[in-house]
Amino acid sequence: MQPAVVWDRALLGYDLGGDHPFNPLRLELTIRLATELGVLDGVPLLVPEPASDSELRRVHAEEYLDAVKQAPLAGWDVGHGLGTADNPVFSDMHDSSALVVGSTLLAVREIASGRVRRAVNIAGGLHHAMRDQASGFCVYNDCAVAISWLLEHGFERVAYIDTDVHHGDGVQAAFYADPRVLTISLHQHPFTLWPGTGYSAETGTGEAAGTAVNIPLPPRTRDAGWLRAFNAVVPSLLAGFRPQILVTQCGVDSHEEDPLADLSLSVDGHRAIYATLRELAEKHAGGKWLAVGGGGYQLIRVVPRSWTHLLATVLDRDVKPATSLPPDWVNTVRKAAPNAELPAEMTDGADTAYRRWGDGDADPVDNAIREIRRAVFPLHDLDPDDPRD
Repeated sequence: MQPAVVWDRALLGYDLGGDHPFNPLRLELTIRLATELGVLDGVPLLVPEPASDSELRRVHAEEYLDAVKQAPLAGWDVGHGLGTADNPVFSDMHDSSALVVGSTLLAVREIASGRVRRAVNIAGGLHHAMRDQASGFCVYNDCAVAISWLLEHGFERVAYIDTDVHHGDGVQAAFYADPRVLTISLHQHPFTLWPGTGYSAETGTGEAAGTAVNIPLPPRTRDAGWLRAFNAVVPSLLAGFRPQILVTQCGVDSHEEDPLADLSLSVDGHRAIYATLRELAEKHAGGKWLAVGGGGYQLIRVVPRSWTHLLATVLDRDVKPATSLPPDWVNTVRKAAPNAELPAEMTDGADTAYRRWGDGDADPVDNAIREIRRAVFPLHDLDPDDPRD
């Protein structure tokens, strides 16, 4: 059963324009690189259609949809977070944004139908959009719409894991009081990075207490610390929650070269994250795994390599780190960016080995681990101080 890959060049239309960091070039270069490495050989690319208004209304207010539709005609003063530096108004904004949502819905429907167990949509991951507000380069929240659709089509427990450097605030807000959705976000500490949310004390409300999980990490956290934190928290919670599907937002702005944040992961660290997510989906979610993209603003050196590894991992066509970048891809990049300094291989040469939490002396990452375990683990009948949990 071959996993599904959703892609169409029309997704490049989600373009915030000018020198905005959310540049669709990163998507085009990723698909080109994956194609030239043979990752997509024989894989039919599923072509999406825009999400309907009724689908968007799963998580967005009617008046907000109207504002998005009218924004290109109304100018810059339209409210709802539209027309700002982060979320500039652009032509066909509603249609292009709805297409991103439609692409993630197509992916999740393929899984729900039983036609595939895994699906990937690198154009998705717009996790900041709120019910009636554009935020953080995100107009409509495809992640939240897809999860809402799952909840109305037979799924009773959905786990969402967000590995973007920024807090997955829009998805958390959509399901903060819903015990059917476990949201887990690993991100740079909100005291040091926008959007300023995602503290460990944000754990959900009412019957959903404990189903919002935030792991804020100190700036300059490297692969070993990130992976230690992930493995000290996430597997135990998934084992107890028993999700029927794993939805993952795989932003790569956690890389040390990303211009908008201050974590210090490598492409090798991203590759290790994807392999771990695949393993957890097999172990705890019956193999059902939806992966979407997200942030990532080193458009040439980082995003294409990291998301090619994501595509390869979903497809079980893992690319060896020492694989050389294809000459045709390099030539394409040189034409677009003659002065770009390109890596030679699909690796940064980083060591992703990490020590298990609880072994050795505490450091700032271990302090973050201890804080979140004490905030959330008792709500799941787990011992926050026992490394075996």
